[in-house]
Amino acid sequence: MPACAFLSISNTEGWFIDDDLVHPFLEKLGWTVKNIPWNQPTDWNQFDLVVIRSPWDYQQHLEAFQKVLRKIDQSQAILLNPLELVLWNIHKGYLFELEQKGVELVPTIRIKGLDLPSLEKAFEILQTEQLVVKPIIGANADDTFWLKKSQPEHWTKALSVFQNKDGMIQPFMQNIVDEGEFSLMYFLGKLSHSIIKTVGKGDFRVQEEHGGGVIPLAKPEKSLFAAAEKALHALPQKPFYARVDLVRTPQNTFALMELELIEPCLYFRFDENSPEKFANLLHAFWKAKQT
Repeated sequence: MPACAFLSISNTEGWFIDDDLVHPFLEKLGWTVKNIPWNQPTDWNQFDLVVIRSPWDYQQHLEAFQKVLRKIDQSQAILLNPLELVLWNIHKGYLFELEQKGVELVPTIRIKGLDLPSLEKAFEILQTEQLVVKPIIGANADDTFWLKKSQPEHWTKALSVFQNKDGMIQPFMQNIVDEGEFSLMYFLGKLSHSIIKTVGKGDFRVQEEHGGGVIPLAKPEKSLFAAAEKALHALPQKPFYARVDLVRTPQNTFALMELELIEPCLYFRFDENSPEKFANLLHAFWKAKQT
């Protein structure tokens, strides 16, 4: 009987994790399935597949997390997504590589540390009254700041956090508040389902843990689908799963926010067919590897 581990987090309290919806369908196909915290000592040779799903504190323990991924990759288990692709995706410098391949990004300034003059200059360069400052390596909107040019008294914490920290500065995208952020879920390069993530009242973050909401999107408009496909095809290799996050620009195009290949929530709750589809594809992928 093949065995699958879903790599997760030690303390799941307060997180919206719906990967358990996949378990019954894998079990029906003859698998044993376990959720394993990524930092729990484990003999990875007991598994055939290890699927990175919800290790949502990895950015706080990056070196240890990467070490675990390498151990899994050296075991008999197949790691999904593949190690090389995951390590590439951890550092958001990948966005600039995709931009060089023609993928539209939200205008972004890359920073190595931040001081007051640099922050003031960013408002000018990006021609905006509001900025978002975020880490170059991060998840869950940790250390992400929404700064307004008219309120310099609120810049102190961001300046402190990024004093010696690499990051990115982007214009605040009003459409994330007005409309939401679009997420398209792909399994083996094919679109599975789509959603719109909305922000909580008075906030700018779309994560459910920060009060954000989710609206199923029955069918993405053609230009949204085309933008997601372009980003996906620009990847250095095909992932088993991917989530493409985009925002509508003032020019009515769709700009890439992130292309999530490590541990994206795949929002199985919002598409009743997606858990079974994911399980079937995992099973078929593994069987193909046995031949």
